[in-house]
Amino acid sequence: MHITGTDTLLFIGDSITDAGRDRADATSLGSGYVHEIARTLHEGTDGAAVPTVINKGVNGNRVYDLAARWTTDVIDHRPTVVTVKIGINDTWRRYDSGLPSPVDEFEACLDGLLAETTRTLSARLVVITPFLLPVAPEQKEWFEDLTPRTEAVLRAAAANGAQVVRADLALARAARTKEAAELARDGVHPSPLGHRIIADAWLAEADPRPLGQQGEARPDLG
Repeated sequence: MHITGTDTLLFIGDSITDAGRDRADATSLGSGYVHEIARTLHEGTDGAAVPTVINKGVNGNRVYDLAARWTTDVIDHRPTVVTVKIGINDTWRRYDSGLPSPVDEFEACLDGLLAETTRTLSARLVVITPFLLPVAPEQKEWFEDLTPRTEAVLRAAAANGAQVVRADLALARAARTKEAAELARDGVHPSPLGHRIIADAWLAEADPRPLGQQGEARPDLG
């Protein structure tokens, strides 16, 4: 399946999705990967219809925060493609605030949200994995919590037929040739380059071909 001009793409998650969007402006996409995806999809359309893109990221959110606003921020918009990026705050709050998010409860909540969406909408589901690029020694211990949480994300995605964007792997590959801080200044929040890498990973997984040129192959978005 490919993205077309009749699609409504809704992105929901934490600050990585939010990326400074203006919440008073429903059309604001922020300056992160959502904006980059929308820009790429809109380029070269030559007047063809373009998909509607909605950003519902909220900084600081954990999976339970998504659950509290899922109806109003997802279901009510009737999107055709729903992308979820969540998990790093569920880990981070354990280490900086002592606020636990047990992996089994996290998985059950995410699975429930994906299942509800499948029941209510005929929408494609896309899940972006959480990631961490440690820039401080103490961040390395976060993987004790984040690794099983990422596995939980993958299980929830598989159980609900969601496509998976492995942002963790894409950024880890980039970190082989670049400093972690070049990709995410604090190990969590992407730089413009980091956001572009996530956007390209999403585009490669969602497999959009140039709008208005569905008979041609999608260009390499490398």
